[in-house]
Amino acid sequence: MTKQRFTEHALSDWMKDAGPESEIVISSRVRLARNLSDQPFPMLAANQQAVAVLNKLMEAGESEPLAEFGQFEQLLLTDLSELDKRVLVEKHLISPNLASESRAGAVLLSENESISLMINEEDHLRIQCMYPGFQIQEAWQLASKLDDAFEEVVDYAFDEQRGYLTTCPTNVGTGLRASVMMHLPALVLTQQINRILTAVTQVGLAVRGLYGEGSEALGNLFQISNQITLGQSEEEIIDNLHNVARQIIEHEKAARRRLLEESPLRIADRVRRSYGILSFASIMDSKEAAQRLSDVRLGADVGILTGISSQSLNELLVMTQPGFLQKTFNEKLSPEQRDVRRAELIRNQIGNKFHDGGAVI
Repeated sequence: MTKQRFTEHALSDWMKDAGPESEIVISSRVRLARNLSDQPFPMLAANQQAVAVLNKLMEAGESEPLAEFGQFEQLLLTDLSELDKRVLVEKHLISPNLASESRAGAVLLSENESISLMINEEDHLRIQCMYPGFQIQEAWQLASKLDDAFEEVVDYAFDEQRGYLTTCPTNVGTGLRASVMMHLPALVLTQQINRILTAVTQVGLAVRGLYGEGSEALGNLFQISNQITLGQSEEEIIDNLHNVARQIIEHEKAARRRLLEESPLRIADRVRRSYGILSFASIMDSKEAAQRLSDVRLGADVGILTGISSQSLNELLVMTQPGFLQKTFNEKLSPEQRDVRRAELIRNQIGNKFHDGGAVI
C-alpha cells in the first residue's frame, strides 16, 4: 500500500460493492470511542503524554491480535498536508476534529478503507467500521471484534457502573455511535420528511447531514444515528437503529411509488432537467451539485434514467467536494474557481458514463 492512494482515489474500495437496500441506504457505520486507563484524556494530556498514547496504539495496531484484520497503513497527521487531511475528511476516513485539533494524531487504515482507527482524536482511540448499503449489524460485528482485539493488548478506561469512560459525557457507557447514511428524496418531495424525522428523534435517534454533527443535509442525504450510549447494551442500540431505519426505508419506497403513480411526468421532467443542467452547466456550487445529483440518483433508482451506477454517483459526490476538487486539478482554488472546476468535472463524468433511458410512465 502507498499513502497517496488514500487521497488520490475518490471512492474507497469498500464502496464499490452494492450492499443491501443500496438504492436508499448509501452506507452503514459503527464507531467506538475508547481511552487508555493510564493516560489523561486527549484534551488534558501534555504533548509527551499524547505521543506516548500514539506510540502505544500504533504498536497495538501491529500486534498479533490485530493481524487477522490485515495490514494497516499508518498515517501520521503531521506527515499530511492540509489538503490531504481535508480529502480524508471528505471520504469519511477521519473526522474534522482529528484533522484540525489533534495533537500527535494518526489514523490506521485497512487496505479497502472500511476500517479506520483514529488515534488522539477527542478520545485516545476511535474504532470505525463502514459497510456499503444497509449492513449496520455487520458493521457492529466487525467493530466488536476489533475492540476485543485491542482489549487484548491495551487496558481501557472502564468503570463497572458507568461503562467505558470517554472525553464527552454523551459517549459514556458503550461508547458506541452507529449510523446509516440514507438518500430520501421522495420523502422530501412528498413533504413527509419533517414528520418522519420528528418521529425518529422521539425514539432516541439523531438526524444529521453528510458529515455528521453540525453539517447540513445536502442532496437529500440524512445520517440517522443513536444518541443514547448509556443504559442500553450495544445490541439494543444496534437493533433500535436497524428497526427504525427499516421503517424509513419502507416509507421512502412507498413515497417513490406514489410519485410515479401520481406525478410521473413531473418527476421525469425534474430528473431530466437536473441531468441536462449537470451535462451542460459552466458553473455550479456544491449545494446545487448535491441536489442535482440527488435528482439523477432518484431517476436511476426508479428507472427514468439507465446506464447510471450508484458507484459513479457516490464517486461524484466525493469528487465534487472542495478538497478533492483541488486535489484533482492540483491547484489551490477560490470558491468561484471551485464552482467552475466542479461543473467541468461533472460535465466530463456525465458525458462519459451516463445516458437517458426514457421515462417510466
